[in-house]
Amino acid sequence: MTEQNRLTEQTSGTRLDPWFGAYAERTRGMRASEIRALFSVANRPEVVSLAGGMPFIEGLPLDVIGEAMDRLIRTRGTRALQYGSGQGEESLRERITEVVAMEGVEAHPDDITVTTGSQQALDLVTRIFIDPGDVIVAEAPSYVGALGVFRSYQADVVHVELDADGLVPAALEATLSRLAAEGRRAKMLYTIPNFHNPAGVTMSVERRPQILEICRRHGVLVVEDNPYGLLGFEDDPYPALRSYDADGVIYLGSFSKTFAPGYRVGFVIAPHAVREKLVLASESAILSPSNASQLAVETYLDTCDWRAQIKDYREMYRERRDALVGALAEHIPAASWNVPVGGFFVWVKLPEGLDAKSMLPRAVTERVAYVPGTAFYFDGQGSDHMRLSFCFPTPDRIREGVRRLATVVNAESELVQLFGTTAQPDDDPTDVEIPSPDLA
Repeated sequence: MTEQNRLTEQTSGTRLDPWFGAYAERTRGMRASEIRALFSVANRPEVVSLAGGMPFIEGLPLDVIGEAMDRLIRTRGTRALQYGSGQGEESLRERITEVVAMEGVEAHPDDITVTTGSQQALDLVTRIFIDPGDVIVAEAPSYVGALGVFRSYQADVVHVELDADGLVPAALEATLSRLAAEGRRAKMLYTIPNFHNPAGVTMSVERRPQILEICRRHGVLVVEDNPYGLLGFEDDPYPALRSYDADGVIYLGSFSKTFAPGYRVGFVIAPHAVREKLVLASESAILSPSNASQLAVETYLDTCDWRAQIKDYREMYRERRDALVGALAEHIPAASWNVPVGGFFVWVKLPEGLDAKSMLPRAVTERVAYVPGTAFYFDGQGSDHMRLSFCFPTPDRIREGVRRLATVVNAESELVQLFGTTAQPDDDPTDVEIPSPDLA
């Protein structure tokens, strides 16, 4: 075979995609599933979406913010609209240290790298640490967007049990020991300790140092993803894992849930040597994060009472959580669920035999949407669970959505009783669900 023929064979395509044979191996599984396709319909206004983790932007003082943004462009427009530092604006990084101090994190502005949302932060951390085949330990279930990143870098994700108090230390110890015995060292633990997405649980304060001690002993880096940490309904913020161990924990944060996701401003707090590589990786990907977005967030922190705004959000989301949990108890009592103490999500276990993924088309037909549990596992589990989000719809819309969902659950339960069908694992777990913005 000539060299030209060999190259032609390697890049041979199909009628639909002439470059099908040229893609990198890591793109396998990067295709839209039927779940994603359904959500193009679910976004219609007549559908009650209990799916997406979108904050309720209408709760912001938009008139005050609009005036501040206008003033920003008029007074600092030449800076806001110019290229910036690959690490991010130092003035914003200084303000970030004040925000994370609420969770006990002591950070210097030099420790922080600003990113285009915390999703880019996840990508950068994975990029600099993970080679194909490396093991990442993650809670079962775990954030769909993280699983998509891990799969794109060809990592092997091993799940560890969660319970009502978060990641189970004994299960983590057993998993890391088993992996070591198999000659498969885990490189990192990915965890969402506060108001977990999707499980809604929170890691107990007692478990936090235990988890860190286990990881320290096994030489495992901890990646703490904490977008919801300031949105607790009952207590002061929980101490971040990084507040216990600055050298063994990389902290990922975001302004998407407490301010505005449209600005796409997130950040990473990491040890100095790690931070250097994060900046280099970020510069190679995007040159620099948006100056306009960064200065907008900084202006918001400087001119608006953001602490009071967070308090307002906490009260608003607590009311919506209560509406969702109350509606579930009224309309779908055969299911079971957690009652989250913060965040955006309730994790629902369906009655015996029901399959959340196969049930979704019927739900969309009934004008209600959710995310099936299979999206949150690396290995196809979760068909008997669904994630319901309470952050965006009003309480009345939430109650109506659950009422519609109950008609679907009841109809599916009748089919199970008649035909004896049961929920099955995802038949193609390699086709990981890559989240669109309204699914994350």
